[in-house]
Amino acid sequence: MERTILHCDCNSFYASVETLLDPTLADGPAAVCGDPESRHGIILAKNEQAKAFGVQTAETIWQAKRKCPDLRLVAPHRDEYVKYSRRCNELYLQYTDLVDPFGIDESFLDVTGSMHLFGTGEQIADELRRRMREEIGLTISVGVSFNRAFAKLGSDYKKPDATTVFSRENFRERVWSLPANTLLYVGRRAAARLDSLGVHTIGDLAACDPTFVHSVFGKQGDTLLRYARGEDDEPVRSFYAEREVKSVGNGMTFAHNVLGEDECRMGLTALCDNVGRRLRARGLVCQTVQLTIRDPEFHNRSRQVTLSRPTNSTRMLFETTLALLHAHWQMDKPVRLLTVTAANLLPESQSCEQLSLFDNTSTVQSRQKQRELDRAVDALRQKFGNQSVIFANSVQKTKEKNKKRERNP
Repeated sequence: MERTILHCDCNSFYASVETLLDPTLADGPAAVCGDPESRHGIILAKNEQAKAFGVQTAETIWQAKRKCPDLRLVAPHRDEYVKYSRRCNELYLQYTDLVDPFGIDESFLDVTGSMHLFGTGEQIADELRRRMREEIGLTISVGVSFNRAFAKLGSDYKKPDATTVFSRENFRERVWSLPANTLLYVGRRAAARLDSLGVHTIGDLAACDPTFVHSVFGKQGDTLLRYARGEDDEPVRSFYAEREVKSVGNGMTFAHNVLGEDECRMGLTALCDNVGRRLRARGLVCQTVQLTIRDPEFHNRSRQVTLSRPTNSTRMLFETTLALLHAHWQMDKPVRLLTVTAANLLPESQSCEQLSLFDNTSTVQSRQKQRELDRAVDALRQKFGNQSVIFANSVQKTKEKNKKRERNP
């Protein structure tokens, strides 16, 4: 039996929730943003009126205000977003247990086994849109198709509050004429590379030779080609299935640009402490460590390294990210954000530590002491709170900054 997959995407989710909290926001252009005083001056979401002025997500507040001087700005209420996201998924679960959240404001649904109760996929989509408006106060766009990739494409095809069906019969006519960058997982870089190769539409990509696509994009190319040809067979997982953790990361946007090794070390210390603690809490170790650096112009640079032995040691994470920073960043350049990500995870119980012929006794003992130290710190924090143990260099740098403020009020 052919699958029927829905992709439900909340329209302007953050801005819509804010409008439910403050109905006066519906009277004109409005956007959700961070606190400009903390340099989180980025547009997170905007309503339909703001979109009409060309306001875009991720642009700076001053850019948005230049386009729309009357733009109302509101701070995000993240707890409310989580609450409304939960309510949306509770509605979806009334139709199927195969509900796979794809972010806070969108979910895949497999309604193949529910159609004898609720009608066709299109009918279910229309009913969900109606109930979402009437019972929750939000609007959704829904894509209906025989696979996830085309269902996602359908929800993006027409907004707001619309249902789009890409069927086995019509997808060649309706999907293949769309730009290649509208396909799931075709990011900015992949789209630019495809464009340079003369691949402008999804149909162009579908017609490509598999060997050629693989030679350019590797395994990602194999996936994109399957998506373009309508051969995506990825299942929609049950909402209640245990979710596999693929990475553990933490980022920090600094209140002011940081400059030099000392200030970067302080940020890396806090980030690696957080990532290491979360890995240990889950009983995981990582085989890859990634560092992302963002400058004041919002240009990102990401570098990663594969470790010789898996780890969840805070110290090892710190030393690795510091080495990446030294290797790929000029210390006289300002930094706006740092992100540390642990990837290629596996259970700690499955990561047998292989002793090298060159490992001496002191090296092995040092690693063992570090593990014991990490466990001791974790235990103290669990009992007395996360702030019960902090790193000395963080305290020292904070004291130095306070002294400077006292001298220069």
